[in-house]
Amino acid sequence: MMKLKEKELHLIANMKNISYLLIFIFLGSCTSNTILEEPEDLIPRDTMSILIQEMMIASSAKHVKNKNFERKIEYMSLVYDQFEIDSTRFQTSNLYYMSKIDVYQEIFENAKVRLEKQKAFYEEIKNKKNPIGIDSLKKIRVRDKKKLEKMIPIKGIGLKKRPSL
Repeated sequence: MMKLKEKELHLIANMKNISYLLIFIFLGSCTSNTILEEPEDLIPRDTMSILIQEMMIASSAKHVKNKNFERKIEYMSLVYDQFEIDSTRFQTSNLYYMSKIDVYQEIFENAKVRLEKQKAFYEEIKNKKNPIGIDSLKKIRVRDKKKLEKMIPIKGIGLKKRPSL
């Protein structure tokens, strides 16, 4: 009986060692060897940043009505035409830059900065066109609403001014 317990303990110890070995092999195989080779037709970093900026604008414009009152128009093909690339070239370049996360993050940060500058530029133009701003329209609406609140509906007559208290 004693020999049986010793064999079981020895077997359990061996199983622990084997499981530790398998875990070590699994963790060792999870190294980051995901950096791809540079493709021949790689889009340069600065162009990729501008391209991503334009793609962000195109994707956000998908749900906005255009001047013909149409929605859900796919603008990505126009972006590809503007940069004279196709979707496969973008995909290979994007995959390559994704494998180098620091470079990819830099590309997106540059695109974000450009978008913020562009937004500020257009807001400045918008404010120059309407120097009074939308706030004046809100004030008029509030003033008209207060006038309507002072009026009381009279059946058959319409609105009548409330008596002052």
